[in-house]
Amino acid sequence: MNTPEHLSPAGAGGAGGEGEGKSGLAWLWLAALVLVLDQISKVVVMHHLAAYQDVIRLTGFFNLVHVHNPGAAFSLLADQPGWQRGFFMAVGLVAAVFILYLLRKTRGQPLFCLALALILGGAVGNVIDRALYGHVIDFLDFHLVGWHFPAFNVADSGISVGAVLLVLDSFRKTDKA
Repeated sequence: MNTPEHLSPAGAGGAGGEGEGKSGLAWLWLAALVLVLDQISKVVVMHHLAAYQDVIRLTGFFNLVHVHNPGAAFSLLADQPGWQRGFFMAVGLVAAVFILYLLRKTRGQPLFCLALALILGGAVGNVIDRALYGHVIDFLDFHLVGWHFPAFNVADSGISVGAVLLVLDSFRKTDKA
């Protein structure tokens, strides 16, 4: 029986195969980069833009703003009385631990590891915001003809790009049975 590389013992950190002796943990540098860029950009925004007041218009479709999001993506559950802070922190931490596990067991799958590293950096960045401020700092505001996409940040960008790459990677996997 042929097992896909990503499920085989060799693909899960066992002997043999591409990347002998190396795990996907080598990709942690990228997660750290996303995290650092996310936190630095949020500090800059907090120091230069008043929350919900200042807008820097950069183009006809892109602004820098300073908004707080106590909810999840697209402000999901933002209107709740506060229980979501701990819930989203727990989800982010569980996701980070699971991603670290997957990265440790992965090798020879650069697209998969790239995706996981981007998601990891973004997840940890947003967990830090929730722990420090009780909400996530968002500041990238795209709009067109009066319609505004929900504001987001570098962490959200890492998570989104990582999710798209995971989907693309899933299409590349073939069962050679």
